[in-house]
Amino acid sequence: MMVGVVVACSSVSSIKALWETRIRRRREEHEEEHKRRTTRGGATGRLGVGLWEDRAALARLKQKLEIEDGRLVLRIEQEEWKVLPGCLIQLSQVQEWQIHRTGLLKIPHFISSFQNLLVLDLSRNGVAEIPKQIGKLTRLRELLLSYNRIPFVPAELSGCESLERLELAMNRDLNELPDQLGTLSRLQHVDLSMNDFSCLPACLLALPALEWLDMGGNCLHHLPEDIHRMEVLHTLWLQRNELEKLPENIARMRSLDTLVLSSNRLRDIPPLMEGMSSLRFVNFRDNPLTLDVTLPSRKAVAEEEEEEDDREMFGKEFMLMYIQEARKRAYAVLNVHCVNQSDGESNDESSA
Repeated sequence: MMVGVVVACSSVSSIKALWETRIRRRREEHEEEHKRRTTRGGATGRLGVGLWEDRAALARLKQKLEIEDGRLVLRIEQEEWKVLPGCLIQLSQVQEWQIHRTGLLKIPHFISSFQNLLVLDLSRNGVAEIPKQIGKLTRLRELLLSYNRIPFVPAELSGCESLERLELAMNRDLNELPDQLGTLSRLQHVDLSMNDFSCLPACLLALPALEWLDMGGNCLHHLPEDIHRMEVLHTLWLQRNELEKLPENIARMRSLDTLVLSSNRLRDIPPLMEGMSSLRFVNFRDNPLTLDVTLPSRKAVAEEEEEEDDREMFGKEFMLMYIQEARKRAYAVLNVHCVNQSDGESNDESSA
């Protein structure tokens, strides 16, 4: 009987010791967890707050979604969004970003996840960098980043093989484009106005589909001699630069119908431009041209609209008259020289 009691007591003692050990370990684990939380300053609590903030931001972003022309558009106007939250990646089906005047400071690197993106319009913000990841957007058609602070365009942008429109006006310190952009076979429209370019980027000459180019308000001192390589270019804005002369090959730009050259330092107009039959509108105003040419007066017209249309054609008419006048004066100088030379020869014969 005593043996049974001893065995029973031993069993109870063993079970008690086991439970005490388990309780002690559980208590130690709780203490360690409490220490970790205290050391991190309540990181777990902040994580919960972060998740809540992401959900709130995502709900707010969803309110900015619109359907326009069959596209899903994210439109944010004149609100403060200096940074786009990471939860935006959950809206990767968006096809167009329209984010203006929000103070946005950078394009997030997760932009590469938006494979359906067709238009990225972040004009009038504070963006200072185009991330290399943008080159993964092979379906992107329009990249509009005018009025930002971008000083550099990455070569990776050439990966946007569907790009048709690129606008980088008024980024001020921007003064070059990578040669790799010349491979963008669909790029038609480029706006580089009001920057710091001193010459026409070489990659523009290689673009086979370029039709419209604005380089106004830069520091261009000259144009490339092979400018005629831009075979399909029909509109070229070069106002407010420092051009002193035009290359002769500009006359070989057969598709060019609009050429704006106001407020430069041009001294003459190339005579070959007389043969540019496709040129519809040209403007040479506010240039220190050598010859003072005045168009003949016209009969007064009654309608102001007609007067405006009449003034629009002033540039081409002026150009043709200037070239004709320059040719006349050149012939006159040549004739005078020939006459003087003949008189000199006659006097020499008489003396002999």
